Amino acid sequence: MIVGEKAGTDMQQRLGPVASPGASLATWRAGSWPRHLLLVIVGTLFLAACAWIEVPMVPVPMTMQTFGMVMIGAVYGWRLGGATVAVYLTEGAIGLPVFAGGAAGIHHFVGPTAGYLVAFVLAAMLVGASAERGLLRHPLSAFTVMLAGHLLILALGVAWLAYAVGLGLSQAVAVGATPFLIGMVLKSALAVACWRVLERRSRAA
Repeated sequence: MIVGEKAGTDMQQRLGPVASPGASLATWRAGSWPRHLLLVIVGTLFLAACAWIEVPMVPVPMTMQTFGMVMIGAVYGWRLGGATVAVYLTEGAIGLPVFAGGAAGIHHFVGPTAGYLVAFVLAAMLVGASAERGLLRHPLSAFTVMLAGHLLILALGVAWLAYAVGLGLSQAVAVGATPFLIGMVLKSALAVACWRVLERRSRAA
């Protein structure tokens, strides 16, 4: 062993294992149930705010709702992220105006939007599980994960429109996916940028 290698080994033994990217975020996710409850409340407020934000686009306006889902998954992890989205959906189901445009009500879970709503939980869990496995460490892989979360939402939404609502696959894709593709890519890129900022700040704290 050369001198530099020995010095490096001794230094690593004194400092302990080097934290991987996102380790600080994982640390603050851990804690007691009151802390988790607070995080869930904050998370549902964040999701509601994202749903209320509307960005004018052609051919249809874009909300930030799905952006919120993938971000909650990335920051909270798959368990707490999935639970937070489930609580958010429950709030909407019982009448709180937390959905896009301030909408609410149980009828959204049997109407055309039901597939998208169910997919919100799965998308948050997918992104959260990927984050916990270190797949958000690099911008390209992070973008792929965020995009996969958005694609999952669109896929289940289209499937519901096609088979449960009865639109047929081609029409379901035309009305339930195609208008949102540009927004999906933009929101995935924005999610990666936000994640990188949060990650850097958590390591610096």
